[in-house]
Amino acid sequence: MYPGVHAAKAPDRPAVITAESGRCITYGQLDGHSADLAAALHGLGLRRGDVVAMLTDNALECFEIYWAALRSGLYVTAINRHLAPDEVAYIIDDSDASVLFVSAGVRDLAESVVPLLPHVRHRYAFGADVEGYAPYSQLLAEAGPRLTAQPRGSDMLYSSGTTGRPKGIRPMLLPIEVDQPGDPITGIVSSAFAVGESDVYLSPAPIYHTAPLKWSGAVHALGGTVVMMEKFDAEGALAAIEKYNVKVTQMVPTMFVRMLQLDEAVRTKYDTSSLRIAVHAAAPCPPEVKQAMIDWWGPILVEYYGATEQHGIYLISSSEWEKKRGSVGKRGLGIAHICDDNGVELPAGQVGLIYFERETLPFEYHKDPERTREAQHPTHGTWTTVGDLGFLDDDGYLFLTDRKSFTIISGGVNIYPQEVENVLTLHPQIFDVAVIGVPDPEMGQQVKAVVQLKEGITGDDELAAQLISYVRGRVAHYKAPRSVDFVESLPRTPTGKLVKRELVRKYSTVGA
Repeated sequence: MYPGVHAAKAPDRPAVITAESGRCITYGQLDGHSADLAAALHGLGLRRGDVVAMLTDNALECFEIYWAALRSGLYVTAINRHLAPDEVAYIIDDSDASVLFVSAGVRDLAESVVPLLPHVRHRYAFGADVEGYAPYSQLLAEAGPRLTAQPRGSDMLYSSGTTGRPKGIRPMLLPIEVDQPGDPITGIVSSAFAVGESDVYLSPAPIYHTAPLKWSGAVHALGGTVVMMEKFDAEGALAAIEKYNVKVTQMVPTMFVRMLQLDEAVRTKYDTSSLRIAVHAAAPCPPEVKQAMIDWWGPILVEYYGATEQHGIYLISSSEWEKKRGSVGKRGLGIAHICDDNGVELPAGQVGLIYFERETLPFEYHKDPERTREAQHPTHGTWTTVGDLGFLDDDGYLFLTDRKSFTIISGGVNIYPQEVENVLTLHPQIFDVAVIGVPDPEMGQQVKAVVQLKEGITGDDELAAQLISYVRGRVAHYKAPRSVDFVESLPRTPTGKLVKRELVRKYSTVGA
């Protein structure tokens, strides 16, 4: 389905509410504005497979643009508003976007990219005037007749660029109309999570990320209400759950950690009993963190493992996880296979590269056929990987170990940083932690913990030794850090995802 179905039945039902301000757009408004915008884009000459880009803060108009693209066969590229102007311009140029939408909330960045994009003739701004952009409201007002054919479009989002420039992940367009079933994410949100018209979904993350954008879109397809935070705040999220009677939310593990770090009096003063599902994904969740959340919110946590490439999804409920502690679940979309570096499938219990089997190739990297081929299995062309490592147990449950690119090889032995990070995450003196491999002249690499301490705690050699001993008491000694560095902060995205490549780059010389 799509918003038009729900607009016909309940035009005044809120489609999106901004958590902090209470600003709202209804299903009637979302359907009407997105239909007008789809017609206007058609009038500008855009046709199926063309691209529009949006550079915004968490503004309600994002969903009008998203649904205008989805109901007219276009791709929409949402851009990280924290990038530098040259990085933004690269993505817009690489995506071949012919229309750029911006919000006044990112005015300085939006204005700075104008001279870098001489080929983008159609630029529109909402929220207030932005120099170099025509008013978004004017484009809607001048829209022609609404489209009758509504081929389904898609997002085309860009990877974070672990090495080199980020690449556009271009899903294959489905041969369906926007109001027909077939979108896999909407199907999973409906079948696995039973989201429907009565649900209120809290989205606390930046809308340019895959999960916030696609899950919010799925909630709209199913008729629920999205409550969108302008910016994540641990106490603010709890307040929003209580205020809006939120039933479903999706967070990343770092958000759980930040809420758990609140004073007990703060955590308990908010009523979160309306929640029936708390979804988490995007990064492995330390078992102690997950157990603490289950103890607090009850067995309502559901984890899924997937990627922006949407090549596969595995899911696990709280009750399953308590029996298969540390697993990310069983099949939701695609079939997982664990293979060695040569593509040979490995038996249960052995760590290898995770491939997902689909009937057809689910995506390609835009303008990068070589990288697309690298993501494919050597002999099974519709099996694809994003470079994650893990293993399957005898019952078919998937367990993650780490990204292949971050595996530490010390003396020929593989060490997975995530295992050590899990030990340290809830240490009473630690606010944030990352574990990386640094060069070692004898062993090749050694383990280093980079630690941000809680406010008021000072890092010194004695504390470093205590932390190393703490880890040695909980995992094999060879996995424990050989050194600990104390830093003021760690590089994380606004969603809380660790940008580990920046730390790896910093400590890339011997003796760092």
